[in-house]
Amino acid sequence: MDRIIRIAGEMQRALTEIINRDMKDPRIPPITSVTRVKLTKDLQFAKAYVSMFASPDEKKAAVDCLNSSSGFVRSMLGKRMIIRQIPKILFKVDDSVDVGTAMDARITEIIAGDKKDGAAPEDGTEDIGSEQ
Repeated sequence: MDRIIRIAGEMQRALTEIINRDMKDPRIPPITSVTRVKLTKDLQFAKAYVSMFASPDEKKAAVDCLNSSSGFVRSMLGKRMIIRQIPKILFKVDDSVDVGTAMDARITEIIAGDKKDGAAPEDGTEDIGSEQ
């Protein structure tokens, strides 16, 4: 299992480099990175999760472009990595950054609403000094 994790990490770095340096397709945003790679135990298939700064439609077009260019990506990956067989790669959008940003905005909104309403913190930290 440790070997698969090491290969996935190296593949993640190599795929990010290939996408940013070797691919010249205008559908792929300039700020694109592979956030994680999941490999099957037999190293036949890989899912590469891609994060990019773009609209949802642009993300879909970029992932479609990457999936249609997977043969080129595999050949470039074969030149960078020394493993017997390069896995078939399926690219997917990684929405974790967008979800985290939305959660952060919602938490900030809730905190601002509590301060505006004058609600006391639930842990009782404001009442500590007045009890003495």
